[in-house]
Amino acid sequence: MTNTAWVFPGQGSQSVGMGRDLYDNVKSAKSVFEQADKALGISISKLCFEGPEEELRQTINAQPALVTTAYACLEAARELSGKNLPAPAFLAGHSLGEYTALVVAGVFDFATGVRLARERGRLMHEAGQKRIGSMAAILGLDEAKLAEICRQSDTVMANINSPGQIVISGAADNVTKAMAMATAAGASRALPLQVSGAFHSPLMQPAVEGMIKYLDAIKFKNPSIPVICNTTATPLSTADAVKTELRNQLTSPVQWQHTIEYMSQKGVSTFIEIGPGKVLTGLIKRINKEARTINIGDLAAIRSLGNSI
Repeated sequence: MTNTAWVFPGQGSQSVGMGRDLYDNVKSAKSVFEQADKALGISISKLCFEGPEEELRQTINAQPALVTTAYACLEAARELSGKNLPAPAFLAGHSLGEYTALVVAGVFDFATGVRLARERGRLMHEAGQKRIGSMAAILGLDEAKLAEICRQSDTVMANINSPGQIVISGAADNVTKAMAMATAAGASRALPLQVSGAFHSPLMQPAVEGMIKYLDAIKFKNPSIPVICNTTATPLSTADAVKTELRNQLTSPVQWQHTIEYMSQKGVSTFIEIGPGKVLTGLIKRINKEARTINIGDLAAIRSLGNSI
């Protein structure tokens, strides 16, 4: 069994210009961007390559843009460095990144995945308008202590990212209160995040209702490679389990630390982050210092893949 996992980034990893070098130089990557433009009926590729940044950052755009770019990275790596790309024992994605993982696992095709990502982004944005909320990263506080602060401030832990890095979510005033409580309790930093809503919290419930209708109209297949579920940090193995996960994921915490710990315990020692940025690599290094991490987010990284493995 391979000791490698492929992991895919979520919202926040986007940047103007991402994927341009792949589009210009690799046929399979260009095809991915063209498929995305056709599936969405808009030029998501132009938004990735040229921005403007404020537009790319919007949830409705950032989500399909990241799924597209991450999948283009993978297709480019397969075309240029197929023999140097170790097959994965597991797949995982951080929040939105789970959609890219599910495309790779064959649960639905890429066009469906990118449309789902845009619909998810739209529904999350609308839910954020209906029920105003915010998020904040709390650094240097343990999970148990922060859980108690969340209970007292009526907020929730939204992303359990790594030891000492947890994101909280909830109504804006409650998040402000929780940040002050966390600082008083010894947190090294409490940083508000630039988001359009209280993601991964009960305030996203209006998005769940819209998402259920959308998911029910799609035929899912069982994953061909185990995808580690965001909400439980255990493998998804059936189409029904995937549907339940995509519904629950909107209002439940992303168990990223436990996801990496699970794969490490199952013998994974190399994690390949596929897509723009290096957010997941940083988190993985904090969770498992022994882990080997490789990034493939642009043409140069793909071309040097043989030297990295």
